[in-house]
Amino acid sequence: MAKVGPGGLFRTGQILAGVRSPADVRRQLDRWVKSGRVIRLRRGVYLLARPYSQLRAHPFTVANALKKASYVSLQSALAHHGMIPEHVPVITSVTTGRPEELENPIGRFQFRHVRGSLFHGFEEREIAPGQLSLIATPYKALVDLLYLTPRSDGAAYLRELRLTPPEHLDPDAMRAEAGRSGSAKVERAAERLVRQWQEEDP
Repeated sequence: MAKVGPGGLFRTGQILAGVRSPADVRRQLDRWVKSGRVIRLRRGVYLLARPYSQLRAHPFTVANALKKASYVSLQSALAHHGMIPEHVPVITSVTTGRPEELENPIGRFQFRHVRGSLFHGFEEREIAPGQLSLIATPYKALVDLLYLTPRSDGAAYLRELRLTPPEHLDPDAMRAEAGRSGSAKVERAAERLVRQWQEEDP
């Protein structure tokens, strides 16, 4: 298990690389799952159980592993950036693949589909010691939420979000990110939020 990453998370491909008998490795992996030494998160994605792994994989890192071409966004990223007050029970990601919802021993995961031109605005962060995750920037997480939520430009909806602006508010950056969405709805919502935050700033 030398190829297992921090937190005990690994894909089948990692342990099969270079082996002479993949079938033997798969059989051994099945035995480990049945014995409880390894947890199957989904087909091809596994996690070492305690005490075989001292560190538990961070849910954001797990989300990235569950679906390639995805990054953590929407409420999950907004909570990470300190922009919404509530605990978020579901880890939500954006993907160019098909939408999907999964539940496993780590938690609940939701993947929302966007077209390829909207797959940007994320960065790799160390979310836990030695664990990296792709997470939307504050403005992109907000734009993703506005884009994927019907009637998100309504004043009532925006108030319900109880959003805290980023620590260093940059209205031009916010407007630019909204403009890249190609959605008039998102641009209207972003403009309302910018005005609201500027009015609240003492």
